[in-house]
Amino acid sequence: MNVHKKSEDIINRLAKVEGHVRGIAKMVREDKDCPAILLQIAAVQSALSKISQIVLDDHVETCVAQAIKEGRGEAAVQELKEAIARLI
Repeated sequence: MNVHKKSEDIINRLAKVEGHVRGIAKMVREDKDCPAILLQIAAVQSALSKISQIVLDDHVETCVAQAIKEGRGEAAVQELKEAIARLI
């Protein structure tokens, strides 16, 4: 089993994004200004991008590194490339 070093950071960041999204929903329900809502959506997108980067770094440092040590490097790299393709 791989030990992900950044799981706690990821969970904390996701909780913040979750709260932020609830705040955006409240803004929409309260008929707030569209540019303000769009600004908040952009902030959430930026936060999710950062979380994606952290997850990717953690995956390379744990899962891919372990797979290479165990002789499963080619499969791990292929899986990583597919994950990155879906992300971007």
